[in-house]
Amino acid sequence: MAKTPLSTGKFLLIFISWWAIWALMQTSLLIGFGLTTGTSLADSVFSNTLVALCCGFISNNMQFYLPKKERYWYILFISMGISLLVLIVCKATLVPLLRGKTGEMDYALFFSRSMAVRYNVIFLQVACMSILSVLWYSSEEEQENRQRRNDAERLAKEAELFKLRQQLAPHFLFNSLNSISALIGSSPEQARTMIQHLSDFLRGNLRKEEQQWVPLSEELQYLELYLDIEKVRFGHRLSTELDYDPACLDRRLPPMLLQPIVENAIKFGLYDTTEAVTIVIRARLEGDYVRIEVENPFDPETSRPKKGTGFGLTSIQRRLYLLFARPDLLETRVDNNLFITIVKIPQ
Repeated sequence: MAKTPLSTGKFLLIFISWWAIWALMQTSLLIGFGLTTGTSLADSVFSNTLVALCCGFISNNMQFYLPKKERYWYILFISMGISLLVLIVCKATLVPLLRGKTGEMDYALFFSRSMAVRYNVIFLQVACMSILSVLWYSSEEEQENRQRRNDAERLAKEAELFKLRQQLAPHFLFNSLNSISALIGSSPEQARTMIQHLSDFLRGNLRKEEQQWVPLSEELQYLELYLDIEKVRFGHRLSTELDYDPACLDRRLPPMLLQPIVENAIKFGLYDTTEAVTIVIRARLEGDYVRIEVENPFDPETSRPKKGTGFGLTSIQRRLYLLFARPDLLETRVDNNLFITIVKIPQ
């Protein structure tokens, strides 16, 4: 429920100040028409206090019922009705109370002659307060709706990001478990080493679930755990080369961003060949971005990197779009027999 205008200290001060100034102006005006100071002050204070209370009543109750755009004409009839009620109460109270206390002028006659003007003034005051209240509550409602939409979009984005990350872990885990199963019989020592690396990798993965951003240095350490596992799987066939600018190590990026990119490079670099392959990972500062390149060789006759970017790169591109609302932060290109993945992280 939207808060009322009068619940805001600044607005309440303006409201009280306005009625005090208007009461003084009305008192001065009535004195100018020949009423005594006491009568003028009593008339002004009573009538303006009553109008102010009605305006406050209207403003507070509009938080429970706010006319829709097609029913704004309700405000006109409500203001007219309340203004008439205020005028009747003023006449019924002030005329008997102030009769005979006006000096040379008959107060009852003066009130009767000024009823049309009084009604118009009261109507303008009530109508202005009603319009201000409608604008206030409409603005509050729009802000609440905008906040709800933003919260819903944020929760949906976080849920999708979480889903994307959760889909990566089983994908890698199954491959590792298959490799461990194959090594248990032929190389039990390598199998134990791979299990230890896998345990460290998954433990780090769980810790990262609570982190929004991590330094590049931490992401590279995490990547080395993954590469240790893959080197047990592929043996001498896989080697890696890290080339990074030390100045970018403290720059932050989304966690688990590099692992699926490198996994994609290993897939296209080793799955279709029996030769040794070197995966090159470069990181540089480029203006307001951290630019990371992952380069792997491929066989043009057996591999099709242009078409098969894989689930890993697709998920990375989606994550980057959800985080930065930009589709141009991930690109791939082919240079002779090299497949290069480039990702840029805004800082």
